[in-house]
Amino acid sequence: MNEVTYLKEKRYEKEMKYERKVLRELSFDLLQERLRRYFHPMFQWNMLGDEHVEEYCLDIAIESFLLGARVSKRGKGYEDFQKHSKQEESLLIDTLYGAVSMSVTDLYQDGLYYLCQGYVQDWWKEGYRTAEKRRRLRLH
Repeated sequence: MNEVTYLKEKRYEKEMKYERKVLRELSFDLLQERLRRYFHPMFQWNMLGDEHVEEYCLDIAIESFLLGARVSKRGKGYEDFQKHSKQEESLLIDTLYGAVSMSVTDLYQDGLYYLCQGYVQDWWKEGYRTAEKRRRLRLH
């Protein structure tokens, strides 16, 4: 007899396959270097030794990277899709800010949200550029 396949499952499998391909382009060294570049001046004494906060920042970076890659996959303009993914992007920024703000003294609280915003947006753009490059080279 015929086997029933669900479209939702196929889409999920296809999405996971695409994400794995895109993540091959991302190096752990680049993740660590950007983490240090963004957060080292502010947290040089107390945060970067905390593995949980570091891992959380890396997780958010990967999620932002994948969000940018997913947006690029649809093949329209950069500004167009930045509007559509704004809600997901702001959720990532707020989540990162909530996690990192617990490890910071009150002295640095003012600029921390903008730092988190820049970090997430930087990874979003990197994911977008990487997926665009893959699409242009027809590696999708």
